[in-house]
Amino acid sequence: MRRLSSAFIASTSLANSVSTFLLTTTPCTLWKPTPTPSRRLYYSRDGSSSAAKEKATLESIAESFKLGRYKKVLVVSGAGVSCSAGIPDFRTAGSGLYDNLHKFNLPYPEAIFDVDFFKSDPMPFVTLASEIWPGVKYRPTLTHCFFNLLDKKGTLSRIYTQNIDGLESVAGVDDNKMVECHGHFRSSSCIACKTPYDAESCKSSMLEKREAPICNNCGSLVKPDIVFFGEMMPTRFSELVHYDVASADLIIVLGTSL
Repeated sequence: MRRLSSAFIASTSLANSVSTFLLTTTPCTLWKPTPTPSRRLYYSRDGSSSAAKEKATLESIAESFKLGRYKKVLVVSGAGVSCSAGIPDFRTAGSGLYDNLHKFNLPYPEAIFDVDFFKSDPMPFVTLASEIWPGVKYRPTLTHCFFNLLDKKGTLSRIYTQNIDGLESVAGVDDNKMVECHGHFRSSSCIACKTPYDAESCKSSMLEKREAPICNNCGSLVKPDIVFFGEMMPTRFSELVHYDVASADLIIVLGTSL
């Protein structure tokens, strides 16, 4: 693997600093953000994070963007990038999704994304899906628009996201530039025979009828192609991740500690 040209970054405020240099027009409709605490780690070329050896700063990285030094930027993102859109993360005590599922009377919080539980009782997920379906209630944040900006300028290699909210796509990022590790709502299929099901029909069933659609092929339940517990991650992840990491000259980690 070749050495990264400048730095590995973890910062929830990077988009704001870089956009100061690059953003001249708003490329998508923004959700008004709410302030969230940021955590910043800047690693120097030798991999050290000690203060004495730090060379990279937000300002120097933003300047490198301005000068066109980065050609293949890899983004790794998690729930933190969507919190300012109003979407809760999963595990934060008190405000996280798993702490606010009492109304569904689940045997355990993760059951809402458990394929076996979905077979026995699809309604909790159907209700949640109707609340978080991309483009219905929530809008992209400045960070998502920053991703779109990287794509438009030809410097985005790929985005690897744990999120299922689809706000990168809503912001205008090319689907080919994304690896949605936990799936997405843009397609749907049967949980048993895996036969594809029309995504708009699935959306209509869950949002308007508030019920899980039935597979026309085998009669089992249908859901969006979100990766549930008990299901495999998309093959796209394993097909691309090694090349993308090896070829990146800058890796940006946002909104995740994983």
